[in-house]
Amino acid sequence: MNSPNLTEQLKYIITHHLPGEDAHLPMSPVGRGKSSEALANATDYRQSAVAIILFKSQEEYRIILTQRVAYEGTHGGQISFPGGRKEEEDKDFSDTAIRETYEEIGIQLRSDLLIGKLTDVFIPVSSFLVHPYVFFYDKDPVFTNNYEVSETFSISITDLLAKSSISVMDIIVGNNFKMKVPCFRINQKEIWGATAIMLNELKEIIKRALGIY
Repeated sequence: MNSPNLTEQLKYIITHHLPGEDAHLPMSPVGRGKSSEALANATDYRQSAVAIILFKSQEEYRIILTQRVAYEGTHGGQISFPGGRKEEEDKDFSDTAIRETYEEIGIQLRSDLLIGKLTDVFIPVSSFLVHPYVFFYDKDPVFTNNYEVSETFSISITDLLAKSSISVMDIIVGNNFKMKVPCFRINQKEIWGATAIMLNELKEIIKRALGIY
């Protein structure tokens, strides 16, 4: 399920027909709402950026994901895109995504590999506004994980588009309160939260590029 000109089609759709926050809602926890609504009441939040990296392997497009090391913080052990908070030396948020990707998994992106920017996602629990950038990496990726990353892996767009990839999982919040949240379950990996929200917007863009409605 690929197209030889997929990256160009993605670039056009991201530039002219970005799905926006409507594509976030199917993978958002119940009651979370839209990022723009949460931002209206947020103060003193932090800015960050992530890189959503596509590459081609054996004529199949794939998407790079990381699993964070387990720690006591909010996002310990979760699956995410490489990225992090903006630093003073970063020229812009895409520069943040490029720098963080190299630091975390050893992949050197360039600005000319940028396909486009998806809709920002606000994470209330950690008070981060995330700026997602989509890149096409034009080499076979070789990963060098730093101390923040326990594993780097990839999923195919075929797996992402499969209806069977959508599922529900239990998470523990607050005082051991169990909550059900939507997730992607792909190759025994559970992808939820902000990563799933961003991934779902990319999924909608890929579907449009491939003429799937």
